[in-house]
Amino acid sequence: MSRSPFDPSFEALPHTLPIFPLTGALLLPGGRLPLNIFEPRYLAMVETAMGERRMIGMIQPQEGRGDAGEPPVYRTGCAGRITSFSETEDGRYLITLAGIARFDIARELPLDGAFRRVVPDWQRYRGDLEGEPSDAAVDRRRFLAALKRFLERYEIAADWSAIEGMPAHRLVTTIAMACPFASSEKQALLEADNGAERAKLLATLIEMAAHGDEAADRARH
Repeated sequence: MSRSPFDPSFEALPHTLPIFPLTGALLLPGGRLPLNIFEPRYLAMVETAMGERRMIGMIQPQEGRGDAGEPPVYRTGCAGRITSFSETEDGRYLITLAGIARFDIARELPLDGAFRRVVPDWQRYRGDLEGEPSDAAVDRRRFLAALKRFLERYEIAADWSAIEGMPAHRLVTTIAMACPFASSEKQALLEADNGAERAKLLATLIEMAAHGDEAADRARH
């Protein structure tokens, strides 16, 4: 999840960006998001992105609005760069996006083709391009305790030795993207001011999920 020499500088970030509205899909700076592309409009989006700067803006539709058509979306998303690409025999693209930087939508451009484009405002997220954040501000002990309880509660197999050896900021990014939280919760994780705040919020969400299910079990019995 470290910076790649192919990642753009802040000054080189694009002035327009194709967006992929997808409920529940969270991309964070430094994360990796695999995608299975099969809808014609998003096949066209990938083809266009491959011919430009290989960048796509992942953004969630507002909660409850679904993915069909052109749903209203949250204001903030995360731009990813296509780092792997393959075709399937049944007409799909399999791609991986590397999270580069978050953006706010300054305005959406008139629809001109199959997919949507926006003018992104990158200014608030310049720090996303300043390399890997420090782990010093993350309460690693609290986070690992919450994560262990969550994994045990849901009987999720994990390589705990690998988890313990992973830098805190990478672990937070990986778990935040992978956990099945509600759209509004994933959006809150995306919009957290920094890695330390994201880690605190993620620990709280994990603790609430585990304790909530325990309370429900007690109520049923």
